Amino acid sequence: MKKLFDKDQTLFAVLWIVIYVVGFSLADGISESIGIPKLLTVAVGFVLSVILFLFIGKNQLFEYVGLCAFKGSIKSFLHFIPLIIASSVNLWNGIVLKDSVPAALLGVTSMCLVAFIEEVIFRGLLFKGMCRDNVKTAIIVSSLTFGMGHIVNLLLGAPLFDTLLQLVYASAVGFCYTAVFHVGKSIIPCIISHAVVNSLSVFACETSSAQTDIVTAVVQSIICIAYGAWLLGCSTKNEEIKA
Repeated sequence: MKKLFDKDQTLFAVLWIVIYVVGFSLADGISESIGIPKLLTVAVGFVLSVILFLFIGKNQLFEYVGLCAFKGSIKSFLHFIPLIIASSVNLWNGIVLKDSVPAALLGVTSMCLVAFIEEVIFRGLLFKGMCRDNVKTAIIVSSLTFGMGHIVNLLLGAPLFDTLLQLVYASAVGFCYTAVFHVGKSIIPCIISHAVVNSLSVFACETSSAQTDIVTAVVQSIICIAYGAWLLGCSTKNEEIKA
C-alpha cells in the first residue's frame, strides 16, 4: 500500500473509497439476508478501520491525515457551535428506540465505524492528496464525492427522493467537514460530529411529510455551507495578515 500511496495519493484514496463502498454495500446486503442487519457490516468496518489505522501508524501519517489535536486557540473551540447544531439534526423530529437494544447497538457501532473510515478516506486521504495541486478544487471534489457516495443507498432499497435529498445535504456536510479539517488540521472534530449524526440516525423519528424532510435538509445545508465558508474566509484573512 505504501508504494501506491507514495506514487499517487489521490488514486490511493479513490481505491479506498471503492473498497469501502463495495465492501459495506455487500456486507449490508448479506446482513439483511441473514436477518441480522449490520452484523457483517460491523465486522467489515472493524477490519477496514484496523487496516487503515495500522497503515497510518506504521508510516507515521497521523499528523498528515489529521488524527491529531485541533490546531487553534481556546477561542477556536467556540467555532464548533454551528457544527454541534448541525450534528443534532437527527434530534430535531424526536427520537425513538425502533429496534431491540442489540440491534440498536449494532447500528450505532456500524455508524461510528463509518464515520471514522469516511473521514479518513474523504478528508485525510482524498482531500490531502488533491491539496498539492489546488486547494479549492480539492475542497469541491472532496465535498461532492462525499455526497455522491451516498447514492449507493439506492442499491440498498432507499427511496429515490430520500436519496437525492441526502446527496444534497451530505455534500453540504462534506464541505463543512473539509473546511474544519483544512483550517484546524484535524479530522477529530469531523469524526465526532459524523459519528453523532450517524448514531442518532438509528434513533431518529421518521417523518411522513416530504415538506418536513426538505426543510430539515435545507436548514442543515445552510448551516453547514455558511459555517464552512466562514471558516475558510477567516483562514484566508489570517494567512493574508501573516503574509
